[in-house]
Amino acid sequence: MWLQTEMRHGWLWAYNPEHLELIRQFVQAPLRERAPWDAQVKKMTLVARLPTWIKSAKNRGEVLRAIDRIRSSLVA
Repeated sequence: MWLQTEMRHGWLWAYNPEHLELIRQFVQAPLRERAPWDAQVKKMTLVARLPTWIKSAKNRGEVLRAIDRIRSSLVA
């Protein structure tokens, strides 16, 4: 994995820039809506499988800073 950084809770990593962008969009979203339980869609989405510490609002700033560090390493 080239797109990774260590944080105090664990490792934040992504497969590619698109995956990293998806995580960033999810983390920075102020409102995270789910499909209803009776929907005919798969329940375990990619973002649902993220570790709890990444999804936690109290870690939002730290996770976004880590994502920015990874993104800046792509440009360099």
